[in-house]
Amino acid sequence: MKFHVLTLFPEMFQGMMQTSIIKRALGEQKAAIELVQFRDFTKDPYRRVDTPPIGGGAGLVLKYQPLADALKSIAKPGRKILLTPRGKTLTQLDTVRLSKEASITLICGHYEGFDERLYATVDEAISLGDFVMTGGEIAAMAILDAVIRLLPGVIEADSLSEESFTHGLLEYPQYTEPREIDKQVVPEILYSGNHEAIRKWRLKESLRLTKLHRPDLFQQLVLTKEMKSLIKELEEHTIGEWEKAAIEKGRKFTKR
Repeated sequence: MKFHVLTLFPEMFQGMMQTSIIKRALGEQKAAIELVQFRDFTKDPYRRVDTPPIGGGAGLVLKYQPLADALKSIAKPGRKILLTPRGKTLTQLDTVRLSKEASITLICGHYEGFDERLYATVDEAISLGDFVMTGGEIAAMAILDAVIRLLPGVIEADSLSEESFTHGLLEYPQYTEPREIDKQVVPEILYSGNHEAIRKWRLKESLRLTKLHRPDLFQQLVLTKEMKSLIKELEEHTIGEWEKAAIEKGRKFTKR
């Protein structure tokens, strides 16, 4: 998959491109990133890409011409995306959708934003959330990271299927040895050896955590019969018979 990033600060991307999973994905040619310095396309004699807005007002606005010409220089820009507070807030569903594209072009905003006419030249606008940053580079890096990790062969498919937001839920709690630390004990069900009961417990915990920390996501869930049963246990603060049976059987097996 090919990514193009229109930016005033291409040096900001060097760290992420030379580190961890992204470095490996690029090295194995599962993804490619082209950084385009759009200042190189300005026709301003002083190499300016920004100007005060027509009609007056605070701050500066990115000119249309340098960005439009930078976009035209890319032979296959694919899906063109402006990074701006006006955009749709990025979700996991968006990253999955974008990972199926052959090529994506990310356009990093700065100052007070873009000349309005630039919006007509792109396919969509994306935001990371309801806050303001100094530029779109960090947003671009977040999208690159979130999308590249979904590409085939970058991360094991099993790992991706269990992540937060994949099914509209936050991920269940994870533990490491030892079994007890600072009087905090790993739930006994995880030592039961009953994989179906463990799956069910993890789903129950995902529901609990999502309802607690992201009620907005929880309200959007399409609940299955199993989910409704687990939610009832959570609301009644009860341990299901299925869980009790799995723990008891695990105890007997351990004693042997």
